[in-house]
Amino acid sequence: MSFSWTPHRFSGGALALDVANSVILRHDDERRIDRFETAGQMESFPKAAANFCAERALFGDILPVQRENRADFITMRETIDRYFRARVLGEAAELLLADLLAALAKVLKRAAAGGLDAATVHSTLRLIAMPDPERMKICRNCGWLFIDRSKNKSRAWCDMAVCGNRAKASRHYRRKKEETAP
Repeated sequence: MSFSWTPHRFSGGALALDVANSVILRHDDERRIDRFETAGQMESFPKAAANFCAERALFGDILPVQRENRADFITMRETIDRYFRARVLGEAAELLLADLLAALAKVLKRAAAGGLDAATVHSTLRLIAMPDPERMKICRNCGWLFIDRSKNKSRAWCDMAVCGNRAKASRHYRRKKEETAP
């Protein structure tokens, strides 16, 4: 399967969330897709992140993760997702914080300066210290993590043009179907 990294794929609002969101349909075992398992995707992600990520000004050009560091990077990605998802859901995220910090430290010790792995660690640390943690949300449509930067903190979808439209179209379809039912 071939993918391209589009602006929608970087709708998390932070590099760390975009990395965590590289797994599509994370909680659906039958349809789950890990984009980093597809040949060439982990290598092309940094260039796309430098173009589309909300934090691109902080990192500039980003280098790919070195092959020998990829397993630790994937472990870190999964730990990032678990921690922030638990935090958004109001679960005991404090217990996961130690695991997250250990994963970040392990990756940072071996990361190349300017690499995706180092940039993701720095992005994650900024998210941990985020002044408005209630702004982090889970998309109602796709389940991705994102930062709600709307004025009234009412955003429900990671990307209105994709997930928002899908949700609205689905709701419209259900309404029309109910109206025509005998």
